[in-house]
Amino acid sequence: MSIHLVRRATTALLMLVAFGAIVMFATAKTTPKETKPMTAAASIYEFTMNDIDGKSVKLEQFKGKAVLIVNVASKCGNTPQYEGLEKIYKQYKDKGFVILGFPANNFMGQEPGSEADIKQFCTTKYNVTFPMFSKISVKGDDIHPLYKYLTQASNPTGEVRWNFGKFLIGKDGKIAARFDPKVLPESPEVIAAIESALK
Repeated sequence: MSIHLVRRATTALLMLVAFGAIVMFATAKTTPKETKPMTAAASIYEFTMNDIDGKSVKLEQFKGKAVLIVNVASKCGNTPQYEGLEKIYKQYKDKGFVILGFPANNFMGQEPGSEADIKQFCTTKYNVTFPMFSKISVKGDDIHPLYKYLTQASNPTGEVRWNFGKFLIGKDGKIAARFDPKVLPESPEVIAAIESALK
């Protein structure tokens, strides 16, 4: 091969390398910094909710406690479960247990009232003393992120079936157990799970 051809080949190679570098640089400049999807919540402690009076509550304040999260309603066949919930709350609250009640109107409009109506109903009819929160959606297109986390990270996964579904959260903020709405709060399986979570 002549010197002239070698020089032409070398020049072409250098131009190709330079062009590749330019393409890589341009791609680096135009590629968004965040290409990975947002990480899903690791625990309930990442959420801040409004209580029944509209005050902001960081769920991280319940670190180190066993937490039972329940979607509640005032006009449901399961509504008398408030009595059982209050009973186990009083039984275990001094041992590091708390219940968080989340009113939801997702099931046949069985929680139609305002927060004030719900608070009055719970306190006067069932003497509820455990923390109650503002109404949220627990299923469907407008599901609250807390319940999206609960229903996707639990075992089994899937939407809440009805009012008074129960998620037991361990001291680490992660889901320890899930109970069907028909399972009574004071049932042996719930009590056993609570006592295990408190150890």
